[in-house]
Amino acid sequence: MPVKAFFTTKASSCDKAGVSKIAGISADNIYLPVQKHTDKVLTLDYDTEPKVADAVITDRKGILIGVQTADCVPVLLYDAKRHIVGAVHAGWRGTAAGILGNTIQAMSDRFYSSPDDILIAVGTAIRWCCYNVGYEVIEAVSKATGEGEYFIKRGEKYCLDLPTANKYQALYSGVPADNIWMSEECTSCLPEKYYSYRYAKGVTGRQCGFIGIV
Repeated sequence: MPVKAFFTTKASSCDKAGVSKIAGISADNIYLPVQKHTDKVLTLDYDTEPKVADAVITDRKGILIGVQTADCVPVLLYDAKRHIVGAVHAGWRGTAAGILGNTIQAMSDRFYSSPDDILIAVGTAIRWCCYNVGYEVIEAVSKATGEGEYFIKRGEKYCLDLPTANKYQALYSGVPADNIWMSEECTSCLPEKYYSYRYAKGVTGRQCGFIGIV
């Protein structure tokens, strides 16, 4: 397929210079939005000034779009028929705001994409084995996601699986199950491989997900 897509780890640099070497593309052609845990989807045309958004879609060739994460979910999308790409950063707030569904809808509204043609890769993020949250988080995510097996209750604690919640949102948006790949790894379980904000209990680095039409 005429698309380049990958997720980085601790071993791979997440800055533009490092990604440029990995991808073999000029650093000037790498776009990262200013992430603020919003539900905003940015359509990248020819203005490459970084703007606040937690998802980016584009039909431009030769441009890598990406997101940075350290427990949140990186999601890459590709419309294999119309050749549209998207990159999504979905923390619990973004998931509760339906950021992935918004992105799929934006691809449809802006580029006439059909969910049947969209391929999705859900990258490594924190899983329910390590992500204890309050009921208010479960309630917020459930309102946006609907029914599904993406959280469990252990004693008085709720454990949320953000990647699975986003998979359900993609399914409910009409993306076929066979079109969705999901990493089974957990950032907090593998701190030697991935950056994890919760494991580090504060400041940490970032890994990235990138996709572009070549």
